[in-house]
Amino acid sequence: MDGRGDTSSPKDAPTIEPDDTVDQRLGETVRLLRQRAGFSIQDVANKTGLSTGMISQLERARAMPSIRTLRLLSIALDVPISYFFETSDPADVQRYIVRKNSRRLLRLTASGVVKEALTPADKGQLELYELTLNPGASSGTDFLQHTGEKAGYILSGSLRLWLDNQAHVLEAGDSFRFPSTVPHMFDNPTQHVARAIWVTTLRQTDSPSV
Repeated sequence: MDGRGDTSSPKDAPTIEPDDTVDQRLGETVRLLRQRAGFSIQDVANKTGLSTGMISQLERARAMPSIRTLRLLSIALDVPISYFFETSDPADVQRYIVRKNSRRLLRLTASGVVKEALTPADKGQLELYELTLNPGASSGTDFLQHTGEKAGYILSGSLRLWLDNQAHVLEAGDSFRFPSTVPHMFDNPTQHVARAIWVTTLRQTDSPSV
């Protein structure tokens, strides 16, 4: 499905949850994190710039978030975005190492994006992912800004990276790095699956700028 032609056996691949299970788990995670922080839905809306209706729908699994939405929520709730990923088998979890068959997944079906976490689940200053973008996939309809840096490398296909309203079409072998304070978003405008390595640095005390 991701265009890699993977012929590995099912036991060597991460377990995939059904879409409705993913939506429900994401919603419950957002709600529990909000309650643990002592925030009301209005508090989270104020911190993220998202509407209270959107946050309520996410918590009730009636809306699927974009990457931008999850990034805003991760900053407001003080967790790495990988906190929202599908969990791995505890027996396979290591503190500093991530095995290929133990990657945690985040499947944003509405956005057409699959993110595989390449870094362990503990908090850190750097997050590393492998992104798979289906045709037409995008990070969302709005630009995102926050402190830190982002960098990446295109493995296959094409990715269109928007930086401060300027589009850059990146092909396999191209790479990038930019301050995350630059308004940014990305999409795959082609009819072919694209794959990329994506790196994000972010201090957990940073606040989103919308």
